[in-house]
Amino acid sequence: MPRHLAFVILTAALIGPPASAQRPAPSAFSLEQVRSYPFPSGLTAAATGARLAWTFNEQGRRNIYVAEGPEFTARRLTEYLADDGQELTSIAISPDGRWVVYVRGGDHGSNWDDHVTVNPTFSPVPPTVQILSVPFAGGEPKVLGDGELPVIAPTSDKVAFVKGGQIWTAPIDGSAPATRLFTARGSNGDPEWSPDGTRLAFVSSRGDHAFIGVVTDSATPIRWLEPSFSRDRSPRWSPDGTRIAYVRQPGGGGAPDSILSQRHRAWEIRTADVVSGAGRRLWNAPETLRGSVPSTHGGTNLHWAAAGRIVFLSYHDGWPHLYSIADTGGEPLLLTPGEYMAEYISLSPDRRWLLFAGNAGTDPLDIDRRHVVKAPVDRQAPEVVTPGAGLEWTPVVTGDMRTLAFIGATAQRPPLPAVMPFAGGAARTLGADRIPADFPTERMVVPTQVIFRASDNVTVHGQLFEPRGGPARKPAVVFVHGGPPRQMLLGWHYSDYYSNAYAVNQYLASRGFVVLAVNYRLGIGYGYEFHRPPDAGRQGAAEYLDVKAAGEFLRTLPQVDGTRIGIYGGSYGGYLTALALARDSELFAAGVDIHGVHDLTVGRGYTERDGYEIAPDAERGLEVAWQSSPVSSMATWRSPVLVIHGDDDRNVRFSQSTDLVRRLEEHGIPHETLVIPDDTHHFMRWANVVAVGKATAEFLERMLMK
Repeated sequence: MPRHLAFVILTAALIGPPASAQRPAPSAFSLEQVRSYPFPSGLTAAATGARLAWTFNEQGRRNIYVAEGPEFTARRLTEYLADDGQELTSIAISPDGRWVVYVRGGDHGSNWDDHVTVNPTFSPVPPTVQILSVPFAGGEPKVLGDGELPVIAPTSDKVAFVKGGQIWTAPIDGSAPATRLFTARGSNGDPEWSPDGTRLAFVSSRGDHAFIGVVTDSATPIRWLEPSFSRDRSPRWSPDGTRIAYVRQPGGGGAPDSILSQRHRAWEIRTADVVSGAGRRLWNAPETLRGSVPSTHGGTNLHWAAAGRIVFLSYHDGWPHLYSIADTGGEPLLLTPGEYMAEYISLSPDRRWLLFAGNAGTDPLDIDRRHVVKAPVDRQAPEVVTPGAGLEWTPVVTGDMRTLAFIGATAQRPPLPAVMPFAGGAARTLGADRIPADFPTERMVVPTQVIFRASDNVTVHGQLFEPRGGPARKPAVVFVHGGPPRQMLLGWHYSDYYSNAYAVNQYLASRGFVVLAVNYRLGIGYGYEFHRPPDAGRQGAAEYLDVKAAGEFLRTLPQVDGTRIGIYGGSYGGYLTALALARDSELFAAGVDIHGVHDLTVGRGYTERDGYEIAPDAERGLEVAWQSSPVSSMATWRSPVLVIHGDDDRNVRFSQSTDLVRRLEEHGIPHETLVIPDDTHHFMRWANVVAVGKATAEFLERMLMK
């Protein structure tokens, strides 16, 4: 399964879509139209039978949908008919297929307060974050309790969940109130039922250390598995319920290390006997930078599979690859060789197959796509099962092992669930009737892959949205994603946030802009050195060279007016947008900064010390972080900017934008603002998503369409 970056790297003078790839100019459409698609997420399957469940976000109306084989006709299960900002997460079907359990409320993509209620409709009585169950056959949802992270027992009769740092349980049918299973010190979470449903493993986080515990019931003492000064996490039961595999990382403490140096983040896989609590090391990650604990989706992705194999993900060969190791120890087996990554990984019900989304395939463009890959757990035989020009992600297998389900899209058609025979065959989509009749599928452009180099010779990928027609020289916009561990793709994105951005990019193209989405270093999809480069972020902002190169690349295109290049982005993309405007106003004529970070020295502990010792390069680290911050370059900021932020943001402090606006005022820099009260980083209301998209497009048009 070869990787595809080995093909020729194009120079700026040669890049750009060939004449044969040019598309007719799209007809005009509104932002509401291109944002009207139903976004699916949370796809899951029952452990038995052929039942599926997922959510559709239809213009802010979030509901559970289900389907059952062999027909797999999509059916709405819940009746949430308002754009109220209440997300649906942790979707699960009971093993017997009778119940669907989910969480309603909160902001579970946040960095803090994910379990705290979100109230963007300003209700005098705010909603709570609740766990609910609803019969798969239909009926009224039952509230099981306030909390998050529900896990259904293998016996299908009860649910464990987290509330206030403790583990609670409730009958799945809501027939009795939830009760606290036990009380333990620390913050307790990550519950995992034993295969027979009689015991529960969990993680007890206690600041600088964490334990794995096993509890049977409220009357039996907790058993701790080889407690140590380390941080243990990710408990996974053996199929026979006698052992648990888990990940161990060093505990807190030690002498302060360098702020500016990259260092190995150690981790190992261990197993422990459930009865005695005695444990042993199974595998230790190589003590290299690449061998550090992986930071892509799912982290180590630990699974106890069939055939006596324990499966995990590691970056130690330079790519996020899957490995398996005998549960008795030995050398790990590489399951997914090649220059591509694996993410959104699931284990088949029979524990013999791994399913994942990977930027794998034989087409050179596949590096900027996602396809479903399946791989056996005990041998090296991965297979791309959804090749082609589309994009596919979050695969699951039905309990009867007959059907593979996933979410898929193209460059024009928005994401939809799909099913295909697990053994191979044609795929068909589910819920296509939920796409509004006036959705502009055929009027959108197909973005093209472009490759260029930054000033320090780093290779950078991007997607170019180019309408045909209009003036010979058009204004252009660079779009900068957030994260930063993200990758924009050659089509609709698997993230709700970035599908919104893709829709805005399409809308800007329909309005006459050439749009370039840049995949800058620190992002995923191009190997470890691109993902974890030196001198990036607060250690020097090297990734900005890629953003600047994107603007300079646009200047080389004959169809672009080099004096009218704008930039926009959100979160980390907002940070890089502000950095671009502050450092290079001559290149970037205007920009929209959406909930960006502007001062990297705030809240990082640079100016505080806890004890006598301090990092050996603390003073230099503080200086580099300041110079990497947009606010350090206010004196050269000339271009107008629109600053947007929701004031219930739980990923980037609202104060980052409050401070920036004060500085813009003090320096007389042209600026406009848009504040979204009581909404979060992810703009939970559809009305707010549209408002932000409209404000972004309107500002860029007003500044650049001269």
